[in-house]
Amino acid sequence: MDRRTFILSGMGVLMGAAAGGGAWFFKKPEFLQGFSEARRLRMEASKHFSGGKFQNLVPVEVMSEDSEGTLAAFMKFIFGSKDGRMPKQPVVSQKTPLDSLPADRDAIVWMGHSTFYIQADGYKIMIDPVFSDYASPVSFINKAFPGSNIYKAEEIPEIDLLAVSHDHWDHLDYPSIMGLKNKVKQIICPLGVGQYFEQWGFASDKIRECDWFDKAEISERLTVHVLPSQHFSGRSFTRNSTLWCGFAFITPNKKIYFSGDGGYGEHFKAIGKEFGGFDIALAENGQYDRSWHNIHLLPEETAQAAEDVQAKYVIPAHGGKFALSKHSWNAPYRDLAAASAGRNYRLLTPKIGQCVNLNDCREEDFSHWWEEMS
Repeated sequence: MDRRTFILSGMGVLMGAAAGGGAWFFKKPEFLQGFSEARRLRMEASKHFSGGKFQNLVPVEVMSEDSEGTLAAFMKFIFGSKDGRMPKQPVVSQKTPLDSLPADRDAIVWMGHSTFYIQADGYKIMIDPVFSDYASPVSFINKAFPGSNIYKAEEIPEIDLLAVSHDHWDHLDYPSIMGLKNKVKQIICPLGVGQYFEQWGFASDKIRECDWFDKAEISERLTVHVLPSQHFSGRSFTRNSTLWCGFAFITPNKKIYFSGDGGYGEHFKAIGKEFGGFDIALAENGQYDRSWHNIHLLPEETAQAAEDVQAKYVIPAHGGKFALSKHSWNAPYRDLAAASAGRNYRLLTPKIGQCVNLNDCREEDFSHWWEEMS
């Protein structure tokens, strides 16, 4: 269980104590209001669905046995020291106007946390867009670091493919999705997550909803593989009613891997073997803790996972915008940079908004921007 789940649990306690209030809260469109019968049957037919919920390839506990209890952890997060978990100054950035990128340029722009804009072989792909100033059901919890939220939905061009890895608040953001609604040609997501999009008024024929190991032919020149990760799902108190995943985006000239959220496992080596490596990996690195590292990578595990999938280049994800764990805000970057020394890949560390030229990564030099801040 990570910080967002602690906070949601605490919110539930407070709401439940409020004289019968709170039921209306979960009727908001951000929450699932049930599954269609056809979708429910398809989910239940998955070999990764058992006991009324989705399961990881290898059973793991979200919290380790020696970790503190949920209530104690929640109280510590709310009332404990926040020193170091948020930067003392605005996050440095280098905003690339997306409309200035030539359509034929292969490029990646990291937009903070796990939000990426990709151009590859003429296709425009958006991953896990979160442009809100907070990642939670209420605006005063999980607020974005000052300076980290430099893009808005209205600045995003028409998108060929929107990919959403799972339904946690810091990956599936209702205002951002609705802001992109008229710009998205197709959506790909894991089983169950398509219900959100239909609930929000997206046409069902735009939604490609997949199980692990499914292959989606988006066009003749773009194939997306939905891949396992070792994580969990849920936006309130019900866990794992929808699936979570990583993605491989394959075009004639590029192979791009997005890990999604998840802990370390043998699936990384299997993915590397299946695809023969990747040009670049967008790898989770942040919001981890020893207590829940089964479902979030520690920096040294991120480095190993990047080698396992045989990535030539790596861009870290899941940091730089929200404080969802107890580590200092800059620890993921500092520690991954150290863990990447001597590895078989090159670590790329663009600032938020800085463009990565996929055809010339060897010539690009990215600063340790986190060292410029306190």
